[in-house]
Amino acid sequence: MKVNDSVKKSPSVGVGPSAPKTGKAAESAAPSAPAKPASDNVHLSTQVQNLAASHGSGAVFDSGKVQEIKAAIAEGKFQVDPEKVANGLLDTVSDLIRTRKG
Repeated sequence: MKVNDSVKKSPSVGVGPSAPKTGKAAESAAPSAPAKPASDNVHLSTQVQNLAASHGSGAVFDSGKVQEIKAAIAEGKFQVDPEKVANGLLDTVSDLIRTRKG
């Protein structure tokens, strides 16, 4: 595929910094008062609020259970319960749908 570089050679298309404005255009572009800093608002979903609440309450994971699962995976004995995975996915999708509607 050949790249068309005619834009680079065109004298009417400028790529560098523009020339400073003068006259009425400069007056209308100049701010008359100092600009106020923008303000952002953040709204957390109920799912995130619940996660934050459970994290703040001191809930921790069971490191013994994690080691048990790691060992089962390493030994090839870990069994995935497809019904449990599917139900978890459906719960997550259901939560996402509810939060988008509300």
